[in-house]
Amino acid sequence: MRAIRGWFRDTTGGLPRTFWYLWTGTLINRLGSFVLVFLAIYLTQERGFSASQAGLVLGAWGVGGAVGTTAGGTLTDRWGRRPTLLTAHLGAATMMLALGFARDLWTVAAGALLLGLFAEAARPAFGAMMIDVVPERDRLRAFSLNYWAINLGFACAAVLAGFAAQAGYLLLFVVNAATTVVTALIIFVKVKETRTITVGMPRGGVPAKALRTILTDRVYLGFVALNLLGALVFLQHISMLPIAMADSGLSPATYGSVIALNGVLIVAGQLFVPRLIKGRSRSHVLALAAVVMGVGFGLTAFAEVAWFYAVTVLIWTLGEMLNSPSNATLIAELSPAELRGRYQGVFSLSWQLAGAAAPILGGLVREQAGNATLWAGCAVIGLVMAVGHLLSGPARERRAVALRTAGAAPVEAAEPVATSRG
Repeated sequence: MRAIRGWFRDTTGGLPRTFWYLWTGTLINRLGSFVLVFLAIYLTQERGFSASQAGLVLGAWGVGGAVGTTAGGTLTDRWGRRPTLLTAHLGAATMMLALGFARDLWTVAAGALLLGLFAEAARPAFGAMMIDVVPERDRLRAFSLNYWAINLGFACAAVLAGFAAQAGYLLLFVVNAATTVVTALIIFVKVKETRTITVGMPRGGVPAKALRTILTDRVYLGFVALNLLGALVFLQHISMLPIAMADSGLSPATYGSVIALNGVLIVAGQLFVPRLIKGRSRSHVLALAAVVMGVGFGLTAFAEVAWFYAVTVLIWTLGEMLNSPSNATLIAELSPAELRGRYQGVFSLSWQLAGAAAPILGGLVREQAGNATLWAGCAVIGLVMAVGHLLSGPARERRAVALRTAGAAPVEAAEPVATSRG
């Protein structure tokens, strides 16, 4: 019992209060994250869209997200973390309801695009705020704890959404919007602005030629490109996987239960991952994660029954668990302090580009070349990623050390804000 208490203290102790407010908001929001989990099934079974049309709508979500993360990153550095988060969450809640009432293809696609824009605009601000408030020594476990909350909420949402859908799909949109509003309220009441201005920065808060700095950062862009490949594979679990399971005669509730295993495994094991990978080469960890994820998705080609689909989910989840904390700490260490929002935005942009391309490409490959070819391609991409991480890893670590050394610049003052206390 004493060992368990010691582990719990080492895992959760000493983190700033603001982190725990953000963590709580994450958990609540994810507990109601019904829509994206079941959107492909909703579009094909409730709205009667084809797999290609469903891919188009999911792609529109990704396009909106690409615009949202780019704008969100800029606003995070210029306007501030807190106002960007509040605007994004309230806009997302509004568009969630609008999407629930949309009916024809183009209205649904437009709603998905705007929802993606607002929902994903929050990512750079949230990531920058986490880096702002958590010291470097604690970031690995902080990001792991946040990822744990995301997946606890996801696991519960996936199961609950399967049953809620039986009462009517509109309920999914309403609950998702409500939890987004609750998250916004937590930020409004409990979270202050965290952006700081360092000596030498212009009054606008962002150094000149910021875009050029990012676009010429080949080390960081190479890392982003590898994440884009991984996201193209990973996002098949919310686009083509539910369609493949439906073709195997499995119900939406079965898909919800199977995909919930992803969250259950992460909830059960993610808090142990930081200790497992601490002190190990991040490049090797990321390479192993890519291989395991590729194998898991590749085996989906042979799945026909629920238990086999469940096994594939458990395998690629192991890869995801290894990938996430190493990815998060690398983003933090490769981002100059004064450009955290924009660097977070560029990284999030890779997810949004994948969000736009993955369902469209997945649908086309599946329709033109077959289900087996789609999943075999995922396995090949995993191997390509592994090689890429091994080759680019040393340069990333050198860049992280250089930025850490240069990051000793003094802080002038926190950005003044007017915020509710409590």
